[in-house]
Amino acid sequence: MTQARRLFGTDGIRGKANQDPMTAEMALRLGQAAGIWFTRGDHRHRVLIGKDTRLSGYMLEPALTAGFIGAGMDVTLVGPLPTPAIAMLTRSLRADLGVMISASHNPYEDNGIKLFGPDGFKLSDDTEREIEALMGGEVLSRLAGPAKLGRAARLDDAAGRYIEGAKSTFPRGLRLDGMKIVLDCANGAAYKVAPAALWELGATVIPLGVSPDGTNINAGCGSTEPALLRAEVLRHGADLGIALDGDADRVIMADEQGQLIDGDQVLALIARSWRDAGRLRGDGIVATVMSNLGLERFLGEMGLPLHRTRVGDRYVVERMRAGGNNLGGEQSGHMILSDFSTTGDGLVAALQILAVIVQEGRPASEVCRAFTPLPQRLKNVRFAGTSPLKHERVQTAIRAAEKDFGHKGRVLIRESGTEPLVRVMAEGEDLLMVERVVDELCEIIAKAGAAEAA
Repeated sequence: MTQARRLFGTDGIRGKANQDPMTAEMALRLGQAAGIWFTRGDHRHRVLIGKDTRLSGYMLEPALTAGFIGAGMDVTLVGPLPTPAIAMLTRSLRADLGVMISASHNPYEDNGIKLFGPDGFKLSDDTEREIEALMGGEVLSRLAGPAKLGRAARLDDAAGRYIEGAKSTFPRGLRLDGMKIVLDCANGAAYKVAPAALWELGATVIPLGVSPDGTNINAGCGSTEPALLRAEVLRHGADLGIALDGDADRVIMADEQGQLIDGDQVLALIARSWRDAGRLRGDGIVATVMSNLGLERFLGEMGLPLHRTRVGDRYVVERMRAGGNNLGGEQSGHMILSDFSTTGDGLVAALQILAVIVQEGRPASEVCRAFTPLPQRLKNVRFAGTSPLKHERVQTAIRAAEKDFGHKGRVLIRESGTEPLVRVMAEGEDLLMVERVVDELCEIIAKAGAAEAA
């Protein structure tokens, strides 16, 4: 029987800072266990540690460092950098392991720890289970002796290396001269590197969310709070707005009219551009079950299938690797362009869209509307105790809704991987029907949840 994971979720370990499990003690033990697991051979082993701008990063970073040093690993610290920068530098430095301390788009009270293997990819579920088992076992007897302890040092030019890596994905011969871009960095990990990269490519950058204080990450800004971006694009008469999240692995954009451009539109535009240029590899593209049916139909008209996975960029990456695809992503803005990165990279994805806008010489509002999305609605139902989805009445209601939609829409019900929530999504050609189905299902699930809790 496969051992269940208690600490690791869909994107590493995540929780409320300084509360179980997101404590310094856990981070120390994780560093020890992961250090032991990745120590193979007689060479000096190295782990790269980056973080976003959360206050609790000051607690978790030294705890992880102590754990890895105790396991005999040398530690390279790079400070606040985007998650994709950590994946890139892990490979570039030939490190045995990469660590990103971040809770992505969550508020500052939360934090998380993501692990990357030497190939720059997130660890598999099986590897996370092995590390978690080590954490629960006796690690002290396997730690390094006094003469084999690791050392810690800072990599001063880490930010510059990532900036150059991101810029290298932008087509040679193109520049952003004359483009005015509002860039919202969510007071997060990209607050220095993203504005610098766009400026060096010639853009006039209007920066937002570039004054982190440890508690304002994702607060009223960034990709999950795009109202500020839309307003500032209109106020400045900008050509495009770009909003990253706290660790800059996702992106949402706004055209010059302030209209949002979500991950599905980004996927559609890059897919068409790369197909026309002969750069699209694999059989179609990869997205999750959340992507709009309009995207699937748009791709179908080009003869490209859409392969759907569970929600989570790690599952998108796994399917891409299995199918040889070089483009995948999520509606929420995670874009995986495997020609350039092993994980989601919001800045690199934005640069691909900017390249198309520059090449076509048309406004973003014309370029970035690849398809008309079908009406879609998503609501969350919080529950206590066991999942209400097991209730027979809920299952009956879901089956009835699916039958009503037929081929003209779909229903997706799933539990959150990080919170006690049931996410209810429906989409179809009839907006009123979509809204009615979601409301009715939420009401039934809420009643079932209340009954289970009682």
